[in-house]
Amino acid sequence: MPRRSRLASTLLLLGAIAALGACHRAKTGSIDVTVIGDTPQFADPAAGTLSNADALLLASAAQGLVRFDARGQIDQGLAERWNVSDDGLSYIFRLGSGKWPSGRKIDGREVARILNRVRRSNGLNTLKDTVGAIDEIVAMTDRVIEIRLIAPRPNLLQLLAQPEFAILRATDDETEGIGPFMLLPSKPEEPLHLRRMTPGSDGDDEVREDVHLAGLPAPSAVARFKAGDSDAVFGGNFSDLPVVRMVGVPRGTLRFDPVAGLFALVPGRAGGPLADKALRSLIARAIDRDALVSSFDVDGLTSRTTLFQPGLEGIGDIAPPAWAAVPLAQRRPALITDANRLFGKKPRPELTISLPAGPGSTLLFNRLAADLAPLGLKLVPAPAGAPVDLKLIDEVAPSSSPAWFVRRLRCDRVPLCDPDIDALSDAARTTMSPQQRAQLLVLAAQRIDAENLLIPLAAPIRWSLVSANAPGFGENRFGRHTLVALGTKPIRGKE
Repeated sequence: MPRRSRLASTLLLLGAIAALGACHRAKTGSIDVTVIGDTPQFADPAAGTLSNADALLLASAAQGLVRFDARGQIDQGLAERWNVSDDGLSYIFRLGSGKWPSGRKIDGREVARILNRVRRSNGLNTLKDTVGAIDEIVAMTDRVIEIRLIAPRPNLLQLLAQPEFAILRATDDETEGIGPFMLLPSKPEEPLHLRRMTPGSDGDDEVREDVHLAGLPAPSAVARFKAGDSDAVFGGNFSDLPVVRMVGVPRGTLRFDPVAGLFALVPGRAGGPLADKALRSLIARAIDRDALVSSFDVDGLTSRTTLFQPGLEGIGDIAPPAWAAVPLAQRRPALITDANRLFGKKPRPELTISLPAGPGSTLLFNRLAADLAPLGLKLVPAPAGAPVDLKLIDEVAPSSSPAWFVRRLRCDRVPLCDPDIDALSDAARTTMSPQQRAQLLVLAAQRIDAENLLIPLAAPIRWSLVSANAPGFGENRFGRHTLVALGTKPIRGKE
């Protein structure tokens, strides 16, 4: 055999042997994900609101006791199993064995201390108020943690799965989390490199998942996806949705989450024109919500005129106000009459509104301005530092409980409020009866609606772009998306 042929044969043989060995060591897969926003980082949940990018990184590399799967169901996180007492007042979690990336053993006492720090974070953690029913978090052993409640909370696991309750530890050199992905070293200008190793089906092989995670503004993220350089884009909302329409993406790649939450206007200050209940009522009745929803063109999105939306835990059908059944064209003459009666010959106020940047906000502003103009009300963007009359709430509910909706309008969260509503929500928090709790929350919601302390528009819009390379993606009511098995087709019956 000629020397060149022998050399080629040898190289082929060595390559085959190396490939065979690699198959026994690890099966690899890689996927590229872009999240709308800045480069993700390990942000401290106790320090304030998490960005979409930071929340995705925390959920991926600093999971809590439990986490969400692709469909928004509860999956194991740091806890390998848990039990709930018959009275619903005690949740006991058994932690899996393991170590922090720095090599230190995971200890229940440290985990309990981290979780207690988050829930006592002086209100800076935006979900701190949602776990007000927690009485204490204690370590029973180095691998067992108990969460004790003052009243039953069937949705507690949904709250603990949120990235705001990620288990994060600061060392002298860096901040670290406990998986399920490890954050590998990468250059500042490159996407983050995350890796997850799991046992193979035969118990010997290891399956390696590699995810390259980048944070980019919406136009760049959508363009990168369209060019085929990104397998998925997460973190989209109403303000950047028109970008997708303008750029154009392949059919079937734009996916919407059926989220619950608030997409609504609230008074931006305690004083000013919106302190007048009659004006708040006038604005609430003047908005053409159906036209607004239609302009966003989101399947399944419907207009809303009440604080609560259908499908919340323990709450029945929510009756809309009587005026909502009358088409806007028919009720507008009466609205103009009410405006003339309210203002008389006085100059009508110029209302300022604060909205995030983006073409979706321009669409929303133009729609609202057109609806208020027939009443002689002018809507203008709020200049920087100027008083704001109307603010937008665009937030997804962290659990299926109606309590979040009521407590989002507490006096410590909004400038214009009703202390009596706070008293109702506080009573709902401490009652041991689920039926009484629901009744108190409904009373509070009815009062919020009657006082027009909130002007609901619809549910929030949350969208993603998903290619065929990310078959593990699933829509869910929380708008949270796991990177785990994103590139793997789900097993039938386990989606």
